[in-house]
Amino acid sequence: MVDTAQPFLHWLQSWLSVDAGLVGLFLSAFLSATVLPGSSEVVLAALVTAHPGIAWPAFVVALVGNVSGAVITLWMGRAARQGLAHFQRLRWQLEPQAMQRLQRLGPPALFLSFVPLIGDAMVLAAGWLNLPLARCVLWMTLGKGARYLVIVLGVQGAMSLWG
Repeated sequence: MVDTAQPFLHWLQSWLSVDAGLVGLFLSAFLSATVLPGSSEVVLAALVTAHPGIAWPAFVVALVGNVSGAVITLWMGRAARQGLAHFQRLRWQLEPQAMQRLQRLGPPALFLSFVPLIGDAMVLAAGWLNLPLARCVLWMTLGKGARYLVIVLGVQGAMSLWG
């Protein structure tokens, strides 16, 4: 297995400098946390594979980028609600049962903000519901951090098996 992985690892290293990789990781993580599609997990795994020595700085960069993007999405939800109140031109219907569930569960539900498809919608809805910002950021950080921690540890574990 080591023989087949080495050419791939060398190719990754040739394309991913540390500085460019960290900037790209931040941008990928940031955009992935907004309503735009993205996959920062792949970028994080590739960067840690290419440069194992920066696993923990990469973890922090991914986490800061992803939480920053989620805060922007939260703000967008708040702004949408305020815009509706001021202009009454926006006709946006959110699923009533989902909104009631999120209102009942509160910020701890945002631990799942990393889940594809529903995570960004939950963050947007939390902003719409005007849930407490600091608690929302705390729970988003914990959930997103747990996801990135699993990725970094998984890549490091796989690399230790490859030798």
